[in-house]
Amino acid sequence: MLALYGHPFSSYTWKAQIALHALGLEYDFRVLEAEFPEHGAIVAQHGGPHAKFPVLVDDGKVVFEATSIIEYLNQRFPADLPLIPADAAAALDVRTMDRVFDNYVMNTMQGAVAEAIRHPGAPDPVVLAEVTAQLRRTYAWLEEWLAGREEGAGAITLVECAAAPSLFYADWVEQIGAEFPRLSAWRAHLVALPAVSQCIEAARPFRSYFPLGAPDRD
Repeated sequence: MLALYGHPFSSYTWKAQIALHALGLEYDFRVLEAEFPEHGAIVAQHGGPHAKFPVLVDDGKVVFEATSIIEYLNQRFPADLPLIPADAAAALDVRTMDRVFDNYVMNTMQGAVAEAIRHPGAPDPVVLAEVTAQLRRTYAWLEEWLAGREEGAGAITLVECAAAPSLFYADWVEQIGAEFPRLSAWRAHLVALPAVSQCIEAARPFRSYFPLGAPDRD
């Protein structure tokens, strides 16, 4: 059986889980907690230069980095609705948007989280303002991108795998307001997808971990 090492509250763990759920694959979720040191040992050994999770193990094959895990699953388990299109041009578009969500939403949002962890109760307002400005700039760009995007009914690709966790948590840092109606509606669509809602519910007990305070919505 497939084994995924990660944590239920981790956005990048969600990214890999959403792909697994979308493909209907059974997997053993090996949570990284103190009571399971053997799980941490696998990540320390196989999680790349900085021992990052998630890590996927498939019959001796080990893959780290969420995007690479999704690429692997797409090759290993062909589906009628693939996570990455077979057409090269369409695949390039999907991979480009994957990087947009990781680099300009997820990683930007993490700047505010890291600041709140470094300075509990007193994060630097300058840092938070910079994160907010960057997120709003990305929201505006995504609002225009969505204007030309045709939405598949419940279809999940690498784009949705990257977008769902990044927008879910970014909205907690800087709420996607009424000035971004397409993006707000698409986030609501993503949150309602069964492959995503499974992750949301599994992570619910850990919301107190969010250093900026988790909102009551969602």
